[in-house]
Amino acid sequence: MAATVRRQRPRRPACWALMTVLLADLLALSDTLAVMSVDLGSESMKVAIVKPGVPMEIVLNKESRRKTPVTVTLKENERFFGDSAASMAIKNPKATLRYFQQLLGKQEGNPHVALYRARFPEHELGFDPQRQTVHFQIGPQLQFSPEEVLGMVLNYSRSLAEDFAEQPIKDAVITVPAFFNQAERRAVLQAARMAGLKVLQLINDNTATALSYGVFRRKDINTTAQNVMFYDMGSGSTVCTIVTYQTVKTKEAGMQPQLQVRGVGFDRTLGGLEMELRLREHLAKLFNEQRKGQRAQDVRENPRAMAKLLREANRLKTVLSANADHMAQIEGLMDDVDFKAKVTRAEFEELCADLFERVPGPVQQALQSAEMNLDEIEQVILVGGATRVPKVQEVLLKAVGKEELGKNINADEAAAMGAVYQAAALSKAFKVKPFVVRDAVIYPILVEFTREVEDEPGLRSLKHNKRVLFSRMGPYPQRKVITFNRYNRDFHFHVNYGDLGFLGPEDLRVFGSQNLTTVKLRGVGESFKKYPDYESKGIKAHFSLDESGVLSLIRVESVFETLVEDSPEEESTLTKLGNTISSLFGGSSAPDTKENGTDTVQEEEESPAEGSKDEPGEQAELKEEAEAPMEGTSQPPPAEPQEGAAPAEEKATEKENEEKPEAQEPSQKKEAGLEAPPAPEEEKKQKPARKQRMVEEIGVELVVLDLPDLAEDELARSVQKLQDLTSRDLEKQEREKAANSLEAFIFETQDKLYQPEYREVSTEEQREEISGKLGAASAWLEDEGFGASTAMLKEKLAELRRLCNSLFFRAEERKRWPERLSALDSLLNHSSMFLKGARLIPEMEQVFTEVEMTTLEKVINETWAWKNATVAEQAKLPATEKPVLLSKDIEAKMMALDREVQYLLNKAKFTKPRPRPKDKNATRAEPPLNASASDQAEKVIPPAGQTEDTKPISEPEKETGSEPADAEPLELEGPGVVPAEPEQEEQPAGQKPTLKNDEL
Repeated sequence: MAATVRRQRPRRPACWALMTVLLADLLALSDTLAVMSVDLGSESMKVAIVKPGVPMEIVLNKESRRKTPVTVTLKENERFFGDSAASMAIKNPKATLRYFQQLLGKQEGNPHVALYRARFPEHELGFDPQRQTVHFQIGPQLQFSPEEVLGMVLNYSRSLAEDFAEQPIKDAVITVPAFFNQAERRAVLQAARMAGLKVLQLINDNTATALSYGVFRRKDINTTAQNVMFYDMGSGSTVCTIVTYQTVKTKEAGMQPQLQVRGVGFDRTLGGLEMELRLREHLAKLFNEQRKGQRAQDVRENPRAMAKLLREANRLKTVLSANADHMAQIEGLMDDVDFKAKVTRAEFEELCADLFERVPGPVQQALQSAEMNLDEIEQVILVGGATRVPKVQEVLLKAVGKEELGKNINADEAAAMGAVYQAAALSKAFKVKPFVVRDAVIYPILVEFTREVEDEPGLRSLKHNKRVLFSRMGPYPQRKVITFNRYNRDFHFHVNYGDLGFLGPEDLRVFGSQNLTTVKLRGVGESFKKYPDYESKGIKAHFSLDESGVLSLIRVESVFETLVEDSPEEESTLTKLGNTISSLFGGSSAPDTKENGTDTVQEEEESPAEGSKDEPGEQAELKEEAEAPMEGTSQPPPAEPQEGAAPAEEKATEKENEEKPEAQEPSQKKEAGLEAPPAPEEEKKQKPARKQRMVEEIGVELVVLDLPDLAEDELARSVQKLQDLTSRDLEKQEREKAANSLEAFIFETQDKLYQPEYREVSTEEQREEISGKLGAASAWLEDEGFGASTAMLKEKLAELRRLCNSLFFRAEERKRWPERLSALDSLLNHSSMFLKGARLIPEMEQVFTEVEMTTLEKVINETWAWKNATVAEQAKLPATEKPVLLSKDIEAKMMALDREVQYLLNKAKFTKPRPRPKDKNATRAEPPLNASASDQAEKVIPPAGQTEDTKPISEPEKETGSEPADAEPLELEGPGVVPAEPEQEEQPAGQKPTLKNDEL
């Protein structure tokens, strides 16, 4: 045991340091404990929060609904969100923006921009020449980019969450479609920055749904892999995902459940919106046919009428999912003409026949990317609102060949619940059960570069090289390192998407640019000049694909190595120091590159044949890195392609230095007990062969090729624009609140003037004066109140309240008198009875002093006198005068009297009973020295006048508020309070009890 204690003692300073850091983190997070998630759908969004005491709850909006339309109405002087904006779509369709997520990360020539114009011709889309994107032109001086509109929606979602949580919220997890590329994901992050949100992660909506499904079925997950397919058809798109659930052994928490995304298929435009647009076109055709002979305007040219038809089409699609036919009807569709037509489910299915044929497409894509067949899928689960269409379920069931489709998940809220669980896991303020999530890369990313090679002596040519950085369906988050060994001067390389052959021609056009970034390096030659005697280990570029699926270049550095001689004493000291720090904090000496799953892609492998050989090997290493947290699942490294002795040796050295740059020295192994200590001769030979590594940072210039991000000054202007709009909305709400308060006060006071209790305490002249002021204020509010400022409205309300305060005060006091006086009389009576009972206690059992009882008697008499005198004086005053009997004075008198009574009650409660006095004439036989305690207790001689059967004097009972004997004592403050003491056993008669000083 002592040895164990000695080993633990050095860890105590580290534990205290760790506790200090954790405490500082908790104090920093004390004001922002709540986190939120936003499931951002095409048509509606769901917001969920986690806060102490409220685990994973969907936020209700102002209309008490669990989902909110993603709709914004923008006017010159006001803004509407959610259901209010959706209702404004009928009145002002041009200023009401919907389904704008389709424009995120898209340039002006993208087919989706043209599709949006065709679907919503009422919107005017302007052109941004700097970024080649589009923006909404609401008015001559009012324009907003899609990122700004999304920022408004995210800010509104945060306000809903804050109102629901009753505290500020800054951290959020936002869902995005799995098919979003780098430009689209960066656009969402920029919108979140405009809204002032700290994005913990952008999580794919299908991954969030799978996480929610797994969290609530944690007990059903075991070591056997279970493959589940999630088919999510929402309003704007369809995504099919294959997920594998199983428990894996992690280094941090042992066996834990894990979900791994194995395959993904999608259709960007297949969803409920397209079905509604088909229905809208059908209804418009029917309406035009009904008015064919009237030479009326085509309903398609009227934006308001088309907005009404779209809303009716949405309702019709929902009703036809449960009925064979339904009557579509709209009052005053156009030119005060009503519309009414019967639509059957067969007609609806015929209109959308080509859409239903596309239902199996995402399933086949997902199976192909996962390299699975349908027999390996255990269950197909429906997600998304559009999957409620019977024809969709019929076609899908036939495509997957299952007996039934799974409907045991909330199709609307699953993604929001999974995202908020991830938010709680990422936040430092909560601790949740671990659930390993391994998402997959949809679009592969590679590095391309060109360099000169010498084919023959004196003949040089350019050779183009491609190296896969993140392969398709590889796991992320992940870090990778690519090394360039043949450059000693400044150069550049390109980061592009890999093979996108799995996308169709139309999808490739929608995808946009396949070139991501050009990386220009500065300072390569200077780094070589700084270390002329060192051996170059290449130029290393560190890439990261983070939790949000966003690619970033962390750093580029030039690495050099040389052999240096070092004294054994110095090396041993440094080694011991490193081991001590590592053991204190429980960390390992593994480098960042190995910990984060880095990989090295060599420059020498240039030919297509060699590149094709290298890709499988690289994918194998990528898989091994992704499985690094699990034990016993690593695979042996693949065979390296042979390119001659020099490249092989160079690659071996590179692998040794990159993968294990900080391998344990022999002295470290000796201290750790990993192997037997070497002989002194061997130690002397090994230590001088230490390698010294020098790293020089290389300057990087990034040229974004797919979609330029907003410049910092433009982003700041957008942030300020949204803040100004929010401030304007808050000022508007404050003004409306002030106007409503003024109007409500006028109406309520005018009504009170005719009530009996107010007429009793006022004269006719006073009521006329108040009534005149109220009438003038009402007329002013109707005539000039619409243009009045918030300060003017508040000042007008304060003026009326000052005029009516005395009237309200008199009426309120008279309303309170009966209850207050009755309570005072009851307290006086009970106090008098308590005092009378206290004076009747025998002197030997008395626990109160004469001073205490006299003080209570004085307070009782003074309170009686004050009450009688004040009530008599009040009876002489007319009801219209300011009263002298005030409810606050009655409460003060009651508190003073109750304080004195409670003091005595607590004293009686905490005071031990005084022992009975001994009889002076009584004799007591001394017990023998060897008598036991029980014998002594049996031979006690009771005092005179007390028989042996007489029980000890019990604790005096309290007249009021008696409590059980074992009740906890109250902690009271005040002079004379006797603290509670533990109960002591009664001492035998004849023994002197131990008394406290001045004990009662």
